[in-house]
Amino acid sequence: MPEAGRTLPRNDPRQYDDLAGEWWRPDGAFAMLHWLAASRAALVPAASRPGAVLVDLGCGAGLLAPHLAGKGYRHVGVDLTGSALRQAAGHGVAVLNADATAVPLASGCADVVAAGELLEHVPDWRTVVAEACRLLRPGGLLVLDTLNDTALSRLLAVHIGERLPAVPRGIHDPRLFVDARALAAECARYGVNLRLRGIRPQLIRVLGWLARRARGVGGVPPRIVPTWSTAVLYQGWGRREGDQTRTDGSEEGTVA
Repeated sequence: MPEAGRTLPRNDPRQYDDLAGEWWRPDGAFAMLHWLAASRAALVPAASRPGAVLVDLGCGAGLLAPHLAGKGYRHVGVDLTGSALRQAAGHGVAVLNADATAVPLASGCADVVAAGELLEHVPDWRTVVAEACRLLRPGGLLVLDTLNDTALSRLLAVHIGERLPAVPRGIHDPRLFVDARALAAECARYGVNLRLRGIRPQLIRVLGWLARRARGVGGVPPRIVPTWSTAVLYQGWGRREGDQTRTDGSEEGTVA
């Protein structure tokens, strides 16, 4: 596996092109993103109306897609990395090559907006939050997960985590980690009351997974489970306030 931070700055988007072959390897560099996608999708209910849209900000290669199958959404994926988007399209995602701070979609077009493992990679997470909330229909659901801006998070995610054999070097810039209270306050500005909980992979299963991976043996992947603290990795979900139709009876914006 390439060491993503060997020649590129931390959090450089070009790392994802270097690691393009890793996205769909269950034991590859993005293995934990598979576990997180399953956990994130579990927060998304079945669509409540025909033609429902889920906008997946920072969709990567579309790892959320298998976990949304049968839920009734049109899955629209937004990302800047073309090599990842080509793979997402192959998994049924309607892809859009765009920046998450300026998504060329109509306001109120989305029944669900997902932002998984994205906010800790962008220079201006507040603008991404504003954009995510803009895309949501009144009553729509925002689902996200990210890394907290704490010393413990920096220690575990960067100084320890990036020394593990399955984690790309330099994939995170700890200066971009997102304070959980600040995130909840920012969402509230746009009418989304975000509920937060800490999450983590199952430690025993991760150790077993690492041992099997070293031997080249497959097995059941670890699950992401709730934990008592949001100090490292945390998940948030909340609905945008307001009626689901405009006062004139017309619906909010639609995706072209």
